[in-house]
Amino acid sequence: MADTLTTWGGWAPSIRDNPFGHFAEARARCPVQRVRLADGHPAWVVLGYDAARQALNDPRISKDMLAALEDNGDVVAEGLPGPEFSRHMLNVDPPDHTRLRRLMSRAFVPSRVTALEPAIRRIAGDLLDGLDEAGPDGTVDLVQGYAYPLPFGVIGELLGIPPADRRLLHAWFQVLLTGWAGDPPAEAVEASGKIVAYLDELVGAKRRSPADDLVSVLVAAGDDALTTQELLSSLFQLVVAGHDTTASLIGNGVVALLDHPGQLQALLADFGQLPAAIDELIRFTAPVPHATFRVTAEPLTLGGVEIPSHEQILVCLGSANRDPGRFPAPDVLDIGRSHGPNLGFGHGIHYCLGAPLARLEARIALEALLGRHPGLGLAVDRDALTWAHGDGLVLRGLLSLPVILGPGPAPGMTDRSH
Repeated sequence: MADTLTTWGGWAPSIRDNPFGHFAEARARCPVQRVRLADGHPAWVVLGYDAARQALNDPRISKDMLAALEDNGDVVAEGLPGPEFSRHMLNVDPPDHTRLRRLMSRAFVPSRVTALEPAIRRIAGDLLDGLDEAGPDGTVDLVQGYAYPLPFGVIGELLGIPPADRRLLHAWFQVLLTGWAGDPPAEAVEASGKIVAYLDELVGAKRRSPADDLVSVLVAAGDDALTTQELLSSLFQLVVAGHDTTASLIGNGVVALLDHPGQLQALLADFGQLPAAIDELIRFTAPVPHATFRVTAEPLTLGGVEIPSHEQILVCLGSANRDPGRFPAPDVLDIGRSHGPNLGFGHGIHYCLGAPLARLEARIALEALLGRHPGLGLAVDRDALTWAHGDGLVLRGLLSLPVILGPGPAPGMTDRSH
């Protein structure tokens, strides 16, 4: 059953918008299967929790994309901005990974993450003030007006991107991260080029006038200094990982809570449940349905399936996190779930370095939004929502989320967004 060579990805809208039944059917056939991706490349998709956990931390599975391309140029699509921007910690193995992760970890030490909390609350409050101008009965787009600009503003603070530049840079990334089939369209190539040029200029500016931000810290690194390629690659990866996935978590999470009013009311009654609720929303809504590129460096057995060397491995986090062998009633949203950690942030040496910041942003974003607008509701039919943002594999987000904010908290309630 492993060598099925079915198509994986490029799904019809009905599967794209709700892929979990499709994942479950495939997982029931075999936890590890040979597939062909929508871009035409063969791969092995890992669907079961145990096999996924192994694959995420098996030293026989490499993440060195440049080495894989040199060995077999047809193992993976190069994508945008291209291999020259792929020398970051998600695309290398130890010892380079160890060095790069140690340098990048300076962005996420607890003190720096905690210090961002006032800025996150300010950004959330300012965005909600802007949405409130529509009035309690007006329709607003929660994705474009809140879920995406909030984490992008935070990553701008972290990297020291001037506020005046953030809107334009955000627009370029939105174009670049819009899904497409086949060769990238001209507008994506143009946006990629502008992002590359901007990040190069940003590094130059920080070299000339360092400040208290991550780019300045990395530019001034000592003996472990990043090469220019590593620095630019890492900045690009930080911007994508630092805003897009968190934005999708916020948008996907709001929809999941609206789909489960009992869970929403339980959360409204006690925002102290937010940390656990966020982990459950990550498990349930899969803002990152598949882990990033991996390739076998030598033959191995995964989930009882023998896989040759030089084969691409695609770990389906969205399937593993709904494996009934690991999570009882996996298709039920339960913000009080206590069955141990899920794989939404990965596992092992590549566990998401920004997880503490993502959790903080999501907690503040949901607390501010629901504290100010506990009666929030969809402004369109549920079936009208489309998860067409991203590539459908690594990224899964809403294009838009039209909502009616509704009245503020009832008299006597505290507006917990302030």
